[in-house]
Amino acid sequence: MTVGRRRAACALALTAWLLALGGCAGGRESGPVTLVFKYARILGNADPLPGLLREFEASHPGVRVKGEAMPWASDDQHQFYVINLEGRSPGFDVMMLDCIWVPEFARAGWLLDLTSRLQPDELAPYFPSAVASATYGGRVWALPWNFNVGLLYYRADLLARYGLRPPETYEELIEQVRRIRAGERDPALDGYVWQGKQYEGLVVNVLEAFWANGARLLGDDGTVFPEPARAADALRFLRGLIAAGVSPAWTTAADEELSRRAFGDGHAIFLRNWPYAMDLFQGQGSAVRGRVAFAPLPGRARGEPGVGSTGGAHLGVSSRSRHPDLALALVRHLTSERAQRAIALGAALSPTRQALYRDPDVVRDRPGMPRLQALALAGRPRPATPYYLLLSATVQPEFSAALVGVKPPERAIVDAGARLAYFLRAVR
Repeated sequence: MTVGRRRAACALALTAWLLALGGCAGGRESGPVTLVFKYARILGNADPLPGLLREFEASHPGVRVKGEAMPWASDDQHQFYVINLEGRSPGFDVMMLDCIWVPEFARAGWLLDLTSRLQPDELAPYFPSAVASATYGGRVWALPWNFNVGLLYYRADLLARYGLRPPETYEELIEQVRRIRAGERDPALDGYVWQGKQYEGLVVNVLEAFWANGARLLGDDGTVFPEPARAADALRFLRGLIAAGVSPAWTTAADEELSRRAFGDGHAIFLRNWPYAMDLFQGQGSAVRGRVAFAPLPGRARGEPGVGSTGGAHLGVSSRSRHPDLALALVRHLTSERAQRAIALGAALSPTRQALYRDPDVVRDRPGMPRLQALALAGRPRPATPYYLLLSATVQPEFSAALVGVKPPERAIVDAGARLAYFLRAVR
């Protein structure tokens, strides 16, 4: 055999050996592993997430984490996920999920079932309601990452100037708005700003108005609008806030950020928003720094006490991840007490681990945390159903039509109820 033929034979044998070795290794990829983490843009004075991802890489040699930020709006994030997951894309491993999506995503088979992979007491440190929203069908599909509850922000300096306490009812809020605006004589000062744009935030605001008026969207038996008269009255009240000028006309185009910026620029007395806003109000350069406080959402004078909707984000592992064990390790890292402390101190996000609400370092930086914990424990979740997005998309245009004044509230409730009952019968 010539030297050339001998070398060719050796090369062929070596190739065959390497292929066989790859098969014996179970098809593992050679080279570094890349995990893709999809998350919403983080607001705050500093973003600790890049540092947390580099820490994970340092403790897992050969693993690279690629963080990819998504749009701010929850509806846009959901659309991205559905398009990619229905197309069976393996393009990401870890997903930041709005808590209301968990039943839908679990039922569709898009999430890795974490139940058997968790330690017996691993979920104990979290808010019970956060754990409940990460659970579907008795199985755990995600770990809680940050927590939200609806709050009433108010200009503490203005209320103090007029000898007022935070309103316990919306009727008190309306009277306080009139009194303060009459005294300030500032035509640019709005009264109460909230989220009335046709999107998920509108549904949250309407639900909070329902609850304050003793109404529900879904009854315990699945009945749609079991208290229709009270639901219509709540919609009429919200429309009345705009019609009377207590809330500005642009409320029907407002989301969290538009309303937050108006209040943060000093142009409103009251604001309904999430906890993240407080960190931004207290930041350097804020026009309202040191002049803002928060309280529970008001109730109605002849209704129920006010209660904020709970929300937040979970971290789930894609069922199509090629590296599920590493992806779960990343989820555990980001939801750990140390990581959540860093996020609470650096970003405008509230933790899901209850111990951090009384952690000395966190409370020193964010003195309102113990109060926020109490409000979070008293909060109320949106309906837990795999059809929540169908529910939300169905009622949004009807709620919006009532708020802009093109449809009577009673008609909006009847039409929304009829469509929703029909759709739910079709999918159940």
